[in-house]
Amino acid sequence: MGLQHGGSRVNFLPFHRPTISRRHVQAVAEAVRSGWLTSAGKVLEFEAAFAKRVGAKHGVAVNSCTAALHLALIAKGVGPEDEVITSPVTFASAVNVIEHVGAKPVFVDVFRDDLTINCCRVKDAVTRRTKAIVATHFAGWPAHVAELEDAADGVPIIWDAAHGIEVEWCGWKSGEFGGTTAYSFYATKNITTGEGGMLTTDDGALAERARLLRLHGMTKGAWDRYGPSGYKHWDIVEPGWKYNLGDVQAALGLAQLADMDAWLKKRVALDREYRKLLSGIVPCLTGNQPDTKAAHHLFVVFVPKRDLVMDFMQRMGVGVGVHFRAVHLLEYYLKKYKLAGTLPVSEGASDRVLSLPLYPLMTLKDVRRVVDVLLAALTLV
Repeated sequence: MGLQHGGSRVNFLPFHRPTISRRHVQAVAEAVRSGWLTSAGKVLEFEAAFAKRVGAKHGVAVNSCTAALHLALIAKGVGPEDEVITSPVTFASAVNVIEHVGAKPVFVDVFRDDLTINCCRVKDAVTRRTKAIVATHFAGWPAHVAELEDAADGVPIIWDAAHGIEVEWCGWKSGEFGGTTAYSFYATKNITTGEGGMLTTDDGALAERARLLRLHGMTKGAWDRYGPSGYKHWDIVEPGWKYNLGDVQAALGLAQLADMDAWLKKRVALDREYRKLLSGIVPCLTGNQPDTKAAHHLFVVFVPKRDLVMDFMQRMGVGVGVHFRAVHLLEYYLKKYKLAGTLPVSEGASDRVLSLPLYPLMTLKDVRRVVDVLLAALTLV
């Protein structure tokens, strides 16, 4: 292989490009033409279809995975003086919501191979104040489900599946692991609504409370108030948030849901090509759990001088990402909790992780180009 491409915007390979087909555009256009743009029938349809796909009884559509995590914590009764165990190798919003409910995030280190939360450390971190555990399926690799449930010893687990819609463990789909699960449909996710998320659960009462809180705490949404069955007054039974998803976004999500399995197959093929080309040269994130199926959301490598490598690659026309700089090292959390130096695996990864492009519109030729540029960067920086 040889380095073939420069960094002009014309041939720039972005870190991610969503797959938007003519059928997806048509679904959105039909929703717009219906005249109903906010939460209505398409949202209900999307909730039901998504919940069925991931094996859950109930789906609650919201405007982000952050909103789903926030509502899950509230519905679990997490509040001031409580503790929530979580990983520092995640997006900051997953920890921000713990702060928002007044609880304390308790950071636990991760496994080296898949960067998911270390179950042994979780067991040691559980105290009488522990009210929940937020466990992330990182980069599409599932958290260690059975071991986590054992370590939790009855403490509720909230699964953060922003990276893992298609994750499976022992034949169980991502919404069947128990507890509640939060999903993301952000622009870079495996399916997208632009902005959006979903909370799934088998607990009907929890789902109803989440539906109430996602729209101000109102007893009646617009679909109920202005539908054909006649006007109904609404009330506020507790203060909620503006977290609802609209019908236009739900229409796109429904259309994308039909393509999810085919897109996963494409990402698996790209992942395989990366591993073949980088074998023995660059360490790659991997999972070694038996009886699991990965969602292949990100392709993560570990490199020295990561920031210099990133800069070189982007200048050479290849977009890259970082997932993630450890949350406990970010300014707010560093100053408040002073945990630098206490989570060595997370901190080592924070300095070295680099995410390479991985999405269905890519080709094997694109993968070879990315690898060319990465190897050149490692030689030159």
